[in-house]
Amino acid sequence: MSKPTLFQIDKSLEKPERVMLAEVMLSADYSGANEWREQAFQTALAEAADLVRAAGGDLVCTETAKRDKAHTALFVGTGKAEELAELVRQHDIELVVFNHELTPTQERNLERVLQCRVLDRVGLILAIFAKRAQSQEGKLQVELAQLNHLSGRLVRGYGHMQSQKGGIGLKGPGETQLETDRRLINQKITALKKQLQNVQKQRATRRKSRMQGSIKTFALVGYTNAGKSSLFNRLTKADVLAKDQLFATLDTTARRLYLSPEATVILTDTVGFVRDLPHKLVSAFSATLEETALADVLLHVVDASHPDFERQMDDVNTVLEEIGAHEVPQLIVYNKIDLLPDNKRPAGILRDTQGRAVAVNISVTESLGLDALREAMIERAREE
Repeated sequence: MSKPTLFQIDKSLEKPERVMLAEVMLSADYSGANEWREQAFQTALAEAADLVRAAGGDLVCTETAKRDKAHTALFVGTGKAEELAELVRQHDIELVVFNHELTPTQERNLERVLQCRVLDRVGLILAIFAKRAQSQEGKLQVELAQLNHLSGRLVRGYGHMQSQKGGIGLKGPGETQLETDRRLINQKITALKKQLQNVQKQRATRRKSRMQGSIKTFALVGYTNAGKSSLFNRLTKADVLAKDQLFATLDTTARRLYLSPEATVILTDTVGFVRDLPHKLVSAFSATLEETALADVLLHVVDASHPDFERQMDDVNTVLEEIGAHEVPQLIVYNKIDLLPDNKRPAGILRDTQGRAVAVNISVTESLGLDALREAMIERAREE
């Protein structure tokens, strides 16, 4: 019987892994007034907790610390690492998640001190993607990202852990044993890139046929859980998975949308973005994100009820710039206005001084402002 691989998961597990979440407030990451720093830190912590739950973990406890800069060997420092190790023993923790990107050395050293598995933010997001990918293309992209992440973490001290057991971050690609040969991984990465190149060619062919028909393309973009898939379903009467959770949708879906006798467009739904989206994912999902970069208009969906929605918009725009989509015209869609107090954002179109539609206030769940959104989309289709 072959050993389980690094990314396989034991389907016989009856209960989720017991997880500790660790986050460090680094001075370089949180500048400004103390009150603002604390609020930004708590927001990041809450999002990390949602990521752990989205991965299927049982969040037992959360530990925080403050440092001027990350410790070279242990990220949190020696004293804090020993404190975490004691909490791991007390609470029977199986996995410690750091809401930061750790180096392979830091990850290995922490596992040795804590005597349990350690996963960083990149590994956690990859675990969610591996769990959610449905299409063949999505699985290929996740597998490529996982292998790129694994290639720098081949030498690991797993002797003290239950390496036979599955868990978060253990589903996906791999070879027959933990000590996978780097050469074999590189061969696998090369093969996956070739497969994804074929996917890109197929997309280009489909896109060319759409462009020949002069049909404008609108791409839904936005922070994860902003309501993109719900809006897509409402407009196109599709049945894309839409849940109140992070990264519910990974696979790109495109539908023809009739707006008026003179305006029919192609509407695409894509993966949501998140703060510090791992570069490995941006690179691996280039075939999917290409749809965004080549759209005529971006519908930037924003959760208007989120206390930090402006920062989320900045994070989305950062990723858009990274994939070369920052120059594509945007129509901002402020969603979830029904959750705001005192009718703070009434449904309807927001226009600039020239009378051009720049944003729309809507609520998908309450069907508010959807006609106004269609009107704004018709105007943008004519302009673009």
